[in-house]
Amino acid sequence: MDIIGLIQDPGAWVALVTLVVMEVVLGIDNLIFISILTNKLPPEHRDRARKIGIGLALIMRLALLGTVAWIVQLTQPVFEIFGQGFSWKDMILIGGGLFLVWKATKEIHHNVDPQEQGEDFIAKSTTTFASAIGQILLLDLVFSIDSIITAVGMTPHLAIMFVAVIAAVTVMLVAANPLANFIEKNPSIVMLALAFLLMIGTTLIAEGMGVHVPKGYIYAAMAFSALVEVLNMVARNRRKNASGGH
Repeated sequence: MDIIGLIQDPGAWVALVTLVVMEVVLGIDNLIFISILTNKLPPEHRDRARKIGIGLALIMRLALLGTVAWIVQLTQPVFEIFGQGFSWKDMILIGGGLFLVWKATKEIHHNVDPQEQGEDFIAKSTTTFASAIGQILLLDLVFSIDSIITAVGMTPHLAIMFVAVIAAVTVMLVAANPLANFIEKNPSIVMLALAFLLMIGTTLIAEGMGVHVPKGYIYAAMAFSALVEVLNMVARNRRKNASGGH
């Protein structure tokens, strides 16, 4: 079907809207990770790191879409363990999940007891610009392969996939700085965001092991936890204002 035919096809528009929403929702995971990671950089480098990281992630996603036929083949089992088949997609999800669990656990430990190993440990834990970009791209690769395989099952049209990816990454670019600034100004949000990353990493490992976890449950739990934290923030602010008024 040509471009004119796609524009005139109502089904194509439904597929496009659905894909954009899916990409934006999946992008929340990336944004949380990017926010926490880039906030460890010097303030003057944070905005640049976010833009470069997300920009390179867009280029990588578009390049991966060009190899969509090869990516679909990644779902074919490569070997079996105790009767459970593992494909390249499964191994990528497990690897990405382990990375997220390790990173989130490390950051939680550092936030809970940053002084445990002294100033030398804190200096060594500082994230460099290059490593931040590398980690952003590494995690985006994991989510991209998963989302592309899902997208192929929703529409056969590459043009729709390209537009959906570009639209979702544009939303990420717009939302990156406000989200990162909000997380930095509210320390309690950092721990909640790290808990989200830990849960997402565990979910990726489960998916790679062949255990399907409905994403609706994951995002519903994240939304509920975020709502509770917002209520806690409102309560803290009101108590602070009340005590300051006396």
